[in-house]
Amino acid sequence: MKIDSNFIIEDLALVRNNSPLVHNITNYVVMNNTANALLAVGASPIMAHAIEEVEEMVNISGALVINIGTLSAQWVAAMEKAMIRAKALDKPIVLDPVGAGASQFRNQVLKRLLESSPPTIVRGNASEILATLSSSGKTKGVDATDSSESAIETGKTLSDMTGGTVVISGAIDYIINGDLKYTVANGDPLMTKVTGLGCTATALNGAFAAVQKDHSRAAFSAMAVMGIAGEMAKRISQGPGSFQMHFLDALYQMNEDDIRKYFRKE
Repeated sequence: MKIDSNFIIEDLALVRNNSPLVHNITNYVVMNNTANALLAVGASPIMAHAIEEVEEMVNISGALVINIGTLSAQWVAAMEKAMIRAKALDKPIVLDPVGAGASQFRNQVLKRLLESSPPTIVRGNASEILATLSSSGKTKGVDATDSSESAIETGKTLSDMTGGTVVISGAIDYIINGDLKYTVANGDPLMTKVTGLGCTATALNGAFAAVQKDHSRAAFSAMAVMGIAGEMAKRISQGPGSFQMHFLDALYQMNEDDIRKYFRKE
């Protein structure tokens, strides 16, 4: 299937027209940023991690986003419970393996979640994707020290294991599902200077997966919108602080002309 800017335009319209509710069990650092980004793109966020209510939240949501950035035993139990419920209801699950490889506890949690309810989409940087299946990924906290290209084969293996889509973020984003591979070359280096934009990308994957049944296409469109917004914001930003503001504005204001102007595969 040939994929192009028309798909991005159609999928963004689906998000804006349907305003899907996206349930996030995410980390303390990014909750506000993630919620604002979902609102700006046209989705509706809910941030709920109490184990007593996660199943009910999954019931009313269009997608579940799991982010392991700040872990505790209670949150892990809630994540697993929510994922099992989402899987039973056939709702998309997007997993962000933040900091995979940084600690044994984090690695054990990731293994537990992957085995419990294989996610629809896994999105991470190259080091995180590599570390999901081996110890070869070199992480510095949550930062990547590997190129996105270096994780392609691991991404294919992980896709085969989960039966879903794997997104490897980097200078070029790779969207992999078995032998299927899409690329997105949008974005700007300034995006790496703002906390939590990777987590924002994961949340956007959830929004698009909630309305687009082809989840590889959903991931492609989400990553393209993310990168295009970054390039639009950079043009009028003086540094990371103003970039955050302009990035949200770009998500909100993005139109067909912007997508056709900026989109690049490689």
